[in-house]
Amino acid sequence: MDLKLKGGKALITGATRGIGRAIADTFADEGCNVAICARNQAEIDEAVKALSAKGVKAFGQAVDVGNGDSLKAWIEASAAALGGIDTIVSNVSGGNAPGEAGWRANFEHDVLGTVRLVEAGLPHLEKSGNASILMISTTAALEKFIRAGAYNSMKAALLQYSGALSQDLGAKKIRVNAISPGPIMIEGGAWDNIRKNMTAFYDATVKEIPVGRMGSAQEIADQVVFLSSPRAAFTTGTNIVIDGGFTKRIQF
Repeated sequence: MDLKLKGGKALITGATRGIGRAIADTFADEGCNVAICARNQAEIDEAVKALSAKGVKAFGQAVDVGNGDSLKAWIEASAAALGGIDTIVSNVSGGNAPGEAGWRANFEHDVLGTVRLVEAGLPHLEKSGNASILMISTTAALEKFIRAGAYNSMKAALLQYSGALSQDLGAKKIRVNAISPGPIMIEGGAWDNIRKNMTAFYDATVKEIPVGRMGSAQEIADQVVFLSSPRAAFTTGTNIVIDGGFTKRIQF
Protein backbone atom coordinates (compact mmCIF):
# COMPACT_ATOMS: atom_id res chain seq x y z
CA MET A 1 0.00 0.00 0.00
CA ASP A 2 1.32 3.42 -0.96
CA LEU A 3 0.88 5.60 2.12
CA LYS A 4 1.28 8.74 -0.01
CA LEU A 5 3.93 10.15 2.33
CA LYS A 6 6.70 10.74 -0.18
CA GLY A 7 8.01 14.28 0.20
CA GLY A 8 6.21 14.80 3.52
CA LYS A 9 7.86 16.33 6.58
CA ALA A 10 7.75 14.65 9.99
CA LEU A 11 9.20 15.68 13.36
CA ILE A 12 9.85 13.04 16.02
CA THR A 13 11.15 13.67 19.52
CA GLY A 14 13.38 11.13 21.24
CA ALA A 15 14.21 9.49 17.93
CA THR A 16 17.73 8.06 18.16
CA ARG A 17 16.78 4.79 19.84
CA GLY A 18 13.87 2.45 20.45
CA ILE A 19 10.38 3.35 19.32
CA GLY A 20 11.34 6.87 18.25
CA ARG A 21 14.13 5.62 16.00
CA ALA A 22 11.87 2.98 14.46
CA ILE A 23 9.32 5.70 13.73
CA ALA A 24 11.93 7.93 12.05
CA ASP A 25 13.28 5.02 10.00
CA THR A 26 9.79 4.02 8.87
CA PHE A 27 8.89 7.54 7.81
CA ALA A 28 12.13 7.72 5.84
CA ASP A 29 11.43 4.34 4.23
CA GLU A 30 8.17 5.84 2.96
CA GLY A 31 10.07 8.74 1.39
CA CYS A 32 9.18 11.22 4.12
CA ASN A 33 11.73 13.82 5.22
CA VAL A 34 12.40 13.72 8.94
CA ALA A 35 13.63 15.93 11.76
CA ILE A 36 14.65 14.33 15.04
CA CYS A 37 15.87 15.32 18.46
CA ALA A 38 17.35 13.60 21.50
CA ARG A 39 19.83 14.56 24.18
CA ASN A 40 22.98 12.90 22.81
CA GLN A 41 24.59 14.74 19.88
CA ALA A 42 26.71 11.75 18.82
CA GLU A 43 23.60 9.60 18.58
CA ILE A 44 21.84 12.38 16.66
CA ASP A 45 24.70 12.54 14.16
CA GLU A 46 24.63 8.77 13.62
CA ALA A 47 20.86 8.73 13.15
CA VAL A 48 20.85 11.68 10.73
CA LYS A 49 23.54 10.00 8.64
CA ALA A 50 21.60 6.73 8.49
CA LEU A 51 18.32 8.46 7.69
CA SER A 52 19.90 10.58 4.95
CA ALA A 53 21.24 7.39 3.38
CA LYS A 54 17.64 6.41 2.68
CA GLY A 55 17.41 9.27 0.18
CA VAL A 56 15.43 11.76 2.26
CA LYS A 57 16.23 15.03 3.99
CA ALA A 58 17.17 14.46 7.61
CA PHE A 59 17.82 17.04 10.28
CA GLY A 60 18.63 16.65 13.94
CA GLN A 61 19.70 18.55 17.02
CA ALA A 62 20.49 17.69 20.63
CA VAL A 63 17.51 18.96 22.63
CA ASP A 64 16.08 18.45 26.10
CA VAL A 65 12.33 18.72 25.50
CA GLY A 66 11.93 19.88 29.08
CA ASN A 67 13.61 23.11 27.99
CA GLY A 68 10.89 25.07 26.23
CA ASP A 69 13.19 27.53 24.46
CA SER A 70 15.43 24.79 23.08
CA LEU A 71 12.45 22.75 21.93
CA LYS A 72 10.88 25.69 20.10
CA ALA A 73 14.21 26.59 18.48
CA TRP A 74 14.55 23.02 17.19
CA ILE A 75 11.03 23.08 15.77
CA GLU A 76 11.71 26.31 13.87
CA ALA A 77 15.08 25.04 12.64
CA SER A 78 13.44 21.78 11.55
CA ALA A 79 10.69 23.56 9.64
CA ALA A 80 13.32 25.64 7.86
CA ALA A 81 15.46 22.60 7.04
CA LEU A 82 12.59 20.47 5.74
CA GLY A 83 10.50 23.22 4.18
CA GLY A 84 7.58 22.88 6.57
CA ILE A 85 5.96 20.39 8.93
CA ASP A 86 3.19 17.88 8.21
CA THR A 87 3.43 15.57 11.21
CA ILE A 88 4.70 15.85 14.76
CA VAL A 89 5.21 12.82 16.97
CA SER A 90 5.64 13.35 20.70
CA ASN A 91 7.63 10.36 21.90
CA VAL A 92 9.87 11.58 24.75
CA SER A 93 9.26 10.66 28.39
CA GLY A 94 10.80 11.84 31.64
CA GLY A 95 11.16 8.21 32.73
CA ASN A 96 9.70 6.60 35.81
CA ALA A 97 11.69 7.95 38.72
CA PRO A 98 10.12 7.82 42.20
CA GLY A 99 9.31 10.78 44.44
CA GLU A 100 8.48 14.39 43.71
CA ALA A 101 11.43 14.71 41.33
CA GLY A 102 9.91 11.98 39.18
CA TRP A 103 6.56 13.76 39.06
CA ARG A 104 8.25 16.99 38.01
CA ALA A 105 10.33 15.23 35.34
CA ASN A 106 7.31 13.52 33.83
CA PHE A 107 5.22 16.68 33.91
CA GLU A 108 7.96 18.75 32.27
CA HIS A 109 8.82 16.20 29.57
CA ASP A 110 5.71 14.13 28.90
CA VAL A 111 3.03 16.79 29.38
CA LEU A 112 4.58 20.24 28.98
CA GLY A 113 7.03 18.92 26.38
CA THR A 114 4.08 17.75 24.30
CA VAL A 115 2.08 20.93 24.82
CA ARG A 116 5.03 23.07 23.78
CA LEU A 117 5.66 20.83 20.77
CA VAL A 118 2.07 21.21 19.65
CA GLU A 119 1.84 24.95 20.22
CA ALA A 120 5.10 25.70 18.41
CA GLY A 121 4.25 23.33 15.59
CA LEU A 122 0.69 24.58 14.95
CA PRO A 123 1.59 27.53 12.70
CA HIS A 124 3.41 25.10 10.42
CA LEU A 125 0.77 22.35 10.59
CA GLU A 126 -1.91 24.84 9.59
CA LYS A 127 -0.13 25.22 6.23
CA SER A 128 -0.03 21.47 5.59
CA GLY A 129 -2.39 19.47 3.43
CA ASN A 130 -1.87 16.41 5.63
CA ALA A 131 -1.48 17.72 9.17
CA SER A 132 -1.23 15.19 11.95
CA ILE A 133 -0.22 15.05 15.62
CA LEU A 134 0.64 11.73 17.29
CA MET A 135 1.22 11.31 21.02
CA ILE A 136 2.83 8.17 22.43
CA SER A 137 1.14 7.11 25.66
CA THR A 138 1.16 3.65 27.29
CA THR A 139 -1.17 0.90 28.45
CA ALA A 140 0.01 1.81 31.96
CA ALA A 141 -2.22 4.87 31.54
CA LEU A 142 -5.26 2.65 30.99
CA GLU A 143 -5.00 0.14 33.81
CA LYS A 144 -3.06 0.06 37.07
CA PHE A 145 0.42 -1.29 36.41
CA ILE A 146 3.08 -1.88 39.10
CA ARG A 147 2.26 1.16 41.27
CA ALA A 148 0.64 4.56 41.31
CA GLY A 149 3.22 6.91 39.88
CA ALA A 150 4.12 9.84 37.70
CA TYR A 151 4.78 8.00 34.43
CA ASN A 152 1.38 6.28 34.34
CA SER A 153 -0.47 9.42 35.42
CA MET A 154 1.20 11.85 33.04
CA LYS A 155 0.77 9.48 30.10
CA ALA A 156 -2.93 9.32 31.00
CA ALA A 157 -3.02 13.12 30.85
CA LEU A 158 -1.80 12.91 27.26
CA LEU A 159 -4.80 10.79 26.32
CA GLN A 160 -7.21 13.43 27.58
CA TYR A 161 -5.19 16.19 25.94
CA SER A 162 -4.99 14.44 22.57
CA GLY A 163 -8.69 13.60 22.52
CA ALA A 164 -9.81 17.11 23.42
CA LEU A 165 -7.26 18.64 21.06
CA SER A 166 -8.63 16.60 18.16
CA GLN A 167 -11.97 18.35 18.66
CA ASP A 168 -10.36 21.78 18.86
CA LEU A 169 -8.26 21.33 15.73
CA GLY A 170 -10.63 19.34 13.52
CA ALA A 171 -11.93 22.43 11.74
CA LYS A 172 -8.36 23.32 10.85
CA LYS A 173 -7.93 19.89 9.20
CA ILE A 174 -5.34 18.85 11.79
CA ARG A 175 -5.80 15.30 13.02
CA VAL A 176 -4.74 14.27 16.54
CA ASN A 177 -4.36 10.68 17.72
CA ALA A 178 -2.61 8.74 20.47
CA ILE A 179 -0.99 5.32 20.58
CA SER A 180 -0.68 3.28 23.76
CA PRO A 181 1.94 0.54 23.48
CA GLY A 182 1.97 -2.37 25.87
CA PRO A 183 5.24 -4.10 26.84
CA ILE A 184 7.74 -3.56 24.02
CA MET A 185 11.04 -5.42 23.83
CA ILE A 186 13.90 -3.16 22.77
CA GLU A 187 17.51 -4.26 23.05
CA GLY A 188 19.02 -2.32 25.95
CA GLY A 189 15.63 -0.91 26.89
CA ALA A 190 13.56 -1.15 30.05
CA TRP A 191 12.05 -4.58 29.40
CA ASP A 192 15.39 -5.97 28.26
CA ASN A 193 16.89 -4.86 31.57
CA ILE A 194 13.94 -6.38 33.45
CA ARG A 195 14.41 -9.64 31.55
CA LYS A 196 18.03 -9.77 32.66
CA ASN A 197 17.61 -8.59 36.25
CA MET A 198 14.02 -9.37 37.26
CA THR A 199 13.40 -12.60 35.40
CA ALA A 200 10.38 -13.73 37.42
CA PHE A 201 8.57 -10.44 36.85
CA TYR A 202 9.44 -10.49 33.16
CA ASP A 203 8.16 -14.05 32.73
CA ALA A 204 4.97 -13.22 34.65
CA THR A 205 4.33 -10.23 32.39
CA VAL A 206 4.79 -12.25 29.19
CA LYS A 207 2.40 -14.85 30.61
CA GLU A 208 -0.27 -12.14 30.80
CA ILE A 209 0.06 -11.36 27.07
CA PRO A 210 -2.32 -13.63 25.12
CA VAL A 211 -0.18 -13.67 21.97
CA GLY A 212 2.71 -14.99 24.07
CA ARG A 213 5.35 -12.34 23.43
CA MET A 214 6.21 -8.69 23.83
CA GLY A 215 5.83 -6.28 20.97
CA SER A 216 8.50 -4.66 18.82
CA ALA A 217 9.33 -1.03 18.16
CA GLN A 218 8.59 -1.64 14.49
CA GLU A 219 5.02 -2.68 15.26
CA ILE A 220 4.46 0.67 16.99
CA ALA A 221 6.19 2.60 14.22
CA ASP A 222 4.05 1.03 11.51
CA GLN A 223 0.87 2.25 13.21
CA VAL A 224 2.28 5.74 13.83
CA VAL A 225 3.25 6.17 10.20
CA PHE A 226 -0.06 4.84 8.90
CA LEU A 227 -2.03 7.19 11.18
CA SER A 228 0.11 10.07 9.95
CA SER A 229 -0.61 9.30 6.31
CA PRO A 230 -3.43 10.48 4.02
CA ARG A 231 -4.69 6.88 4.16
CA ALA A 232 -5.92 7.67 7.69
CA ALA A 233 -7.47 11.01 6.76
CA PHE A 234 -10.77 10.24 8.56
CA THR A 235 -9.14 9.03 11.78
CA THR A 236 -8.81 11.53 14.59
CA GLY A 237 -9.43 11.63 18.32
CA THR A 238 -8.63 7.96 18.82
CA ASN A 239 -6.21 6.02 21.01
CA ILE A 240 -4.80 2.89 19.39
CA VAL A 241 -3.82 0.23 21.93
CA ILE A 242 -1.03 -2.04 20.67
CA ASP A 243 -0.40 -4.61 23.36
CA GLY A 244 -1.02 -8.15 22.14
CA GLY A 245 -4.02 -8.31 24.46
CA PHE A 246 -2.06 -7.39 27.59
CA THR A 247 -4.74 -5.03 28.93
CA LYS A 248 -7.87 -6.86 29.99
CA ARG A 249 -10.50 -4.15 29.56
CA ILE A 250 -13.00 -4.61 26.75
CA GLN A 251 -12.40 -2.03 24.01
CA PHE A 252 -15.64 -0.35 22.88
